[in-house]
Amino acid sequence: MDVLRFTTAGSVDDGKSTLIGRLFYDTQQIFEDKLEEIRRNTHRDDDEIELGLLTDGLRAEREQGITIDVAYRYFSTPNRKFIIADTPGHEQYTRNMVTGASTAELAVELIDARNGVIEQTRRHAFIASLLQIPYMIVAVNKMDLVDYSEERFRQIVEEFQSFSDNLDINDITFIPISALKGDNVVDPSGNMPWYNGPTLLHRLENVRPEADRNQVDFRFPVQNVIRPHQDFRGFAGQVASGKVRPGEEVLELPSKRSSHVESITTLDGDVEEAGPGDSVVISLTDEIDVSRGSMLVRSRNRPEAVTRQIDADLCWMNEEAMRQDRPYVIQHTTRRTQAYVSKVVYRTNVETFHREEADTFELNDIGRVELETADPLFIDPYKINRSTGSFILIDPDTNDTVAAGMIRGEAEDVAPFGQEEMATTTERDTSPNVVWEGLNIPRQAREEKNEHQAAVVWLTGLSGSGKSTIARTLEERLFDRDLQTMMLDGDNVRHGLCGDLGFSPNDRKENIRRVGEVARLFFEQGNVTLCTFISPYQEDRDRIRGLLPEGRFFEVHVDCPLEVCKERDTKGLYAKAEKGEIANFTGVSAPYEAPEDPEIVVHTDTDDVETCVDQIVATLEAEGIL
Repeated sequence: MDVLRFTTAGSVDDGKSTLIGRLFYDTQQIFEDKLEEIRRNTHRDDDEIELGLLTDGLRAEREQGITIDVAYRYFSTPNRKFIIADTPGHEQYTRNMVTGASTAELAVELIDARNGVIEQTRRHAFIASLLQIPYMIVAVNKMDLVDYSEERFRQIVEEFQSFSDNLDINDITFIPISALKGDNVVDPSGNMPWYNGPTLLHRLENVRPEADRNQVDFRFPVQNVIRPHQDFRGFAGQVASGKVRPGEEVLELPSKRSSHVESITTLDGDVEEAGPGDSVVISLTDEIDVSRGSMLVRSRNRPEAVTRQIDADLCWMNEEAMRQDRPYVIQHTTRRTQAYVSKVVYRTNVETFHREEADTFELNDIGRVELETADPLFIDPYKINRSTGSFILIDPDTNDTVAAGMIRGEAEDVAPFGQEEMATTTERDTSPNVVWEGLNIPRQAREEKNEHQAAVVWLTGLSGSGKSTIARTLEERLFDRDLQTMMLDGDNVRHGLCGDLGFSPNDRKENIRRVGEVARLFFEQGNVTLCTFISPYQEDRDRIRGLLPEGRFFEVHVDCPLEVCKERDTKGLYAKAEKGEIANFTGVSAPYEAPEDPEIVVHTDTDDVETCVDQIVATLEAEGIL
C-alpha cells in the first residue's frame, strides 16, 4: 500500500483542523476514549462535536482556537495510507506552513465560503507553487453557512482561477464541502445535487503522485559509511531520485572517480533495484574514497552543476533579518558548508505577485537571491529534482534554521531588480565552453539545389482555430510542388522535446523557445518549416522572428472567435477548462495575445481550409519564397 503525503493550508478559522478531524471520524480512525474526550471538551450550541480538538494539541491552540505548530497525523483507508501536515493559517506562522508543505505531494487549500479568496489564500497558494507541489485540492468549506449555494461556489472558483493562472500549479481540483457536517468529505453530499465531482477522500485516494517523482536522474547522497567488518564497506543513504541496479556504473562526486555497484542491501537483505525514497546501503566494486556528503550518480547523468554559485528562491524563517555580511551554514542533501548571500535579486509581494527591490529579507519574506558557498554543491533545479534542488540555511551561532531555499540553477549573471527586460531577442543562452560551428553545407547552397528559399511559417491562434488542419493541408500542397518541408506541431513536440514542460507561463515560454531553436535548424537546412503552436505571447513569437533573417519569418494569425473554437472542441478541452479540471488553458484561464502586425491573417470561421491555404501560398509566392 502506497503513502500520500499532503498538507492542509488556509487562513485562520477556515476549518483545517475540523476537516482533518472529520476525515478521521468518518473513516473510523478515532479511538473511543479520545472521542469521548472530544465530546466532553465540546462547547457548541448545536449537536455537532468539535472535531478540530483532535489536532489542536497545544494548550495555546485550544485556548485561541487556532493552529500554531505543524501537526503531523497518520491515517489509512483500504486503498492508501496518508501522512497529513496540518499547518497554521495565521500569517505570523507562515514559516511553519513552509515546513509542513516542503515534503507534501498534494496541498488541500481551504477557503471559507463566506469570505472567499483572501490574502492568506493567495500566500499559501504561492508557497505551494514555489514548492512545486504537483497537486492541489481547493476545498470550499462551510458551504452549510451559505445555504449550499452553487452560485457562491462558482464565484470562488472563478476568483481563485483568476490569480492561480500566474502560479506553476497544473492540477487543481475544486470541491465544495462542509467539514463540520461532513458534506463531500468522505461521502457525497445530498445537500449539493448540483455537484457531480469526487469527494475529498476519493480524490486523495486516487491521485498518483509517483508520476511526478523523478525516476530518471539517479542521485544518492551518502549519509554514512557502514563497515561492520573488514570484508564489507558500504555507503548508507536514501535514494533521492532515479533508480539503480547492481552492476551499473556510478560516479562519486566530488572526486569524479567511477566504479560499479556490487550490491544493494536493506534490512531485509539484498535487492535487485532501489528507487526514490528507498533507504539502502550500496557497496562498490572498487575501493574509492566515499564519505558523508559525497554523492553517487551515473557517469552519463550528472547533476546540472557542481558549483559554488547558486541562484535560488528563498523563504526567510527567522525573527532576525537576513544579513549579507555574515556567514550561514547551508545544508544541501547530506552536505554542509559555509554560505553567504551574495546578492538579493528581488523580494516577491505575495499579495500581488509583483517583484520588489530589497536589500534584505525579514520574517516570512520570499524572494530570489544568489548564494556563494565555501565548497561546491551538486545541484539540480528544484523543478526537476526536489531533493537535490532544495536546501536550508542555518545560523551557526544558534543552530536555528533561518531559511529554506529552492534552487533555480547555477548563478550566472542574473539581472538585478528592474533590469529583467534588458535581454534582447537576438542574444541566446549557450552552454559554457562551446563554439558555434558553421554549417557544413551553407543554406544558400541548399536553396539553390531545392530551387526555393527557406522560411519559417508560424501559425498562431486559439485551440480549435484550425492551425494544424491548415498546416497539414499547406504541407501537402508544398510537397506536391517538390518543396522541402518540415512540420512542427504543438502536441508532437510535447511528446518528446518538451515532454518535461507544463502549461504555466514560464513553461509555455520555454516550450516556444525550444521549438524556435529547432525551427531555425530546419530553416538552415533549406526547408519551408511550418510551426503550429498556440504561442500565446507576442514576446515569444518576436524572439523567434529575431533568430531568422529579415523577410524569412511569416507570422500567420489563424483568427477564429472563441465561441466558434469552443463549438469545434472535439477533445472536450474547453469544457474541462471551464469546470476547473484543466489549469492555464488559453482563452479560458490563460490569456492570448493576438499578433500585433502579422504577415498573414486567415479567418477560419468564414473561409474554408483551401481558401486559407491559397492565401498563405500567395503570400509566399509574392515574397519570393516559392
